[in-house]
Amino acid sequence: MAAPLTPGEAWSYDQFFDDCLPSVLGLARRLTGDRSQAEDIAIEAMGRAYAHWEKVRQMDHARAWVLRVTTNLVIGQARKRRIELPVEAAAADVADIVALRLALLATLRRLPRRQREAVALRYLVDMPEREVAAAMGVTAGSVKKHLHRGLATLRAALGTDIDGGGRLEFP
Repeated sequence: MAAPLTPGEAWSYDQFFDDCLPSVLGLARRLTGDRSQAEDIAIEAMGRAYAHWEKVRQMDHARAWVLRVTTNLVIGQARKRRIELPVEAAAADVADIVALRLALLATLRRLPRRQREAVALRYLVDMPEREVAAAMGVTAGSVKKHLHRGLATLRAALGTDIDGGGRLEFP
């Protein structure tokens, strides 16, 4: 795998696709819980990047843009389907899990934009803080501040916690 692309670097769509697809697919998979649906969403998001490539290639944060498109596609599909979010087979109370996931989406949408971006990139896409900072165009310290505030809001609203691996965990 090639080194990650940096803002301002001259790259082709093929390079962008290869660099971004794993993150886009990972985000879609985490948000939907369904591999097939995630693949469809990821291809749609990357297709939108291709359709607007001349504009996207000039963005300082093209990767963050395509991740936002991915999130919007997931939310749009959930609204159309009256929210069919994934449930683990062993879950005792499906209603609680669905309610918690809906609450997570709603709470994420209410976070200030920078906090929402930082939390999504760090914990839903599993990007290291330094990459989150680069994608957002801010310092690592600013990312830490946005993460701290965003997670505090999530914990207060949802009772979620972050495990040592950096993933949002649900009861």
